[in-house]
Amino acid sequence: MGPVPAAVVSSPLSRRAAIRVGAAVLGLAAAGATAGCGAGNDDAPPAPDPLLVAAAAARRDAETATAATALAPERAGALAVIANERTAHADALATEIARAAGASTSSVTAAAAPTTSGPAAPPPTVDQLRTQLAESQRGAADLARRLDGYRAGLLGSISAAVAAQQAVLLP
Repeated sequence: MGPVPAAVVSSPLSRRAAIRVGAAVLGLAAAGATAGCGAGNDDAPPAPDPLLVAAAAARRDAETATAATALAPERAGALAVIANERTAHADALATEIARAAGASTSSVTAAAAPTTSGPAAPPPTVDQLRTQLAESQRGAADLARRLDGYRAGLLGSISAAVAAQQAVLLP
């Protein structure tokens, strides 16, 4: 082996420069590995829309309010208002879910609709509806805190409406 050129010997890397180069190389390698991992996951199903839970709760509340009329016919007017408002909430949520997914509203509504099978349950009481509405109100408020923009506003509005239903229509 012949003599080493002077230019290579006379400008060695400092320890700090070597660490910087090493860190840069590792950073590029990590970025490449991360990009490679993400490319293979195109077949993974997307996470379900978090609004699906709120839409299903709204439809369930509307059905419960309608069914509760059997045990509390004297409150039929208030229960009808709750059923209509909760149906409107479910429709608004289904519209937003469809918009975000690029799907039709009818396919989202069908996916969020509860399926019932088996013997018919006894009609719910107004107290059961009140408890169910309280859970739905808290769920919408909690989800609104985790989301942002229009979705957070929509859920906040729904949460406030359900709180008003409990306080005004079911005191």
